[in-house]
Amino acid sequence: MTSPLEELLPSTQRALLHRIAAAQAEGRAPSLAAAVQRDGQMVWTGSRSCVDGHGPDADTQYRIGSITKTFTAVLVLRLRDEGLLDLGDPVEKYLPGTGVAGEVTVAQLLSHTAGLAAETPAPWWERTPGTLRPELADVLGGQARMHPAGRVHHYSNPGYTLLGRLVEVVRGESWAEVLRREVLEPLGMGRTSAEPVAPHAGGWAVHPWADVMLPEPAVDLGLMAPAGQLWSTTADLCRFAAFLAAGDEKVLSAESVREMRTPAAPAGPGEAAGGYGLGLQIVRSGGRTLVGHSGSLPGFVAGLWVSVEDGVAAVALVNATSGLSAPAVAADLIRIVVEAEPRIPEPWRPLPEVDQELLKLTGPWFWGTSSYALSLVADRGLELQPLRGNGRGSRFAARPDGTWTGLDGYYLGETLRVVRREDGSVSHLDLGSFVFTREPYEPGDAVPGGVDEGGWRGL
Repeated sequence: MTSPLEELLPSTQRALLHRIAAAQAEGRAPSLAAAVQRDGQMVWTGSRSCVDGHGPDADTQYRIGSITKTFTAVLVLRLRDEGLLDLGDPVEKYLPGTGVAGEVTVAQLLSHTAGLAAETPAPWWERTPGTLRPELADVLGGQARMHPAGRVHHYSNPGYTLLGRLVEVVRGESWAEVLRREVLEPLGMGRTSAEPVAPHAGGWAVHPWADVMLPEPAVDLGLMAPAGQLWSTTADLCRFAAFLAAGDEKVLSAESVREMRTPAAPAGPGEAAGGYGLGLQIVRSGGRTLVGHSGSLPGFVAGLWVSVEDGVAAVALVNATSGLSAPAVAADLIRIVVEAEPRIPEPWRPLPEVDQELLKLTGPWFWGTSSYALSLVADRGLELQPLRGNGRGSRFAARPDGTWTGLDGYYLGETLRVVRREDGSVSHLDLGSFVFTREPYEPGDAVPGGVDEGGWRGL
């Protein structure tokens, strides 16, 4: 019997160390802390250079910038799951007086398709105190909409300020307090906070043409906090990565987290291939799909990526304004682990029980003349896949009423049902009005439009 090793191979660990060492040296970063998580467990940590005279470890805080947005999105999804709001609701319903910004929906804010401005009016909000923007009007400015809502992906920091304020209005508490109680504590993220708690890195700007540095201010962002305020560690972000891969009933179900990971908006012009879900960036890197988020504030850059299929996640945190791409480093750490130590497949096992009536449904079916195979999987689920060509395939989950719901692909959310004759025998499968029969255009079956009486013929 074999099982995946908990520790990485020495050669893999050295390759990871080499990657962050080269990144820190070439990027001229004051310090870099990184970690890798596999199958829910942190399996490697590494760092280069010093923070306060000591090498940073997995519990050293760095500012994580826009990774904060993913936490804010989790809070909003919790409100949805509790029935306290609908993602299709206009923001005006919860934040009256927000003008044209109030016309957009909660879902559009989550996916950056609300058409709001990317930034607040001057002065630059990331480097100046939040006290300069005490009201939402100060955050939104006079031109709150730059594009038609729902038409284009346009990243908006003020949009997540609106979401944070929405959380406060619905919960009746501050965004930071709700986050601590509902997400950080349940996930065991005791070293993630709105304000820095020692040991933590200081933020630096590195001169582009000389090896000298300038300290960056670490300001309280005020109303903009839900867009980028948080400080965290590689250990805590690995815990968060495990949650983003599998969910946690104490915070959000696996189904709701899967919804966050599902593309809700394509990448905008000039952006990297991928897209954006609900509070999560989605990118393609090295032939695999990564979900997570990048982050930056003056003095800091951060990257958190999860490859759900491979069961591997990585974090990279840097205390420099520019010069080193933490998201690129995190993506490379995943690539190194996956290529060096590919995931060991789970052993095949037969189903614990078999429904004989469902078993009779398996095998070939035809949509017109296109051949498909229907397979029985765990928990009374079904899988429909084309036998030839590039037809539409999907997995289906069983419903209590004897039908099935599509889980992916073209039939996502569609209903599959078995249609029986008066004698109880199976006539055909109905999938969103598509009829699947045991034979192609079988005479006497419920084929839309009927079957020519002359039957099949040659030239």
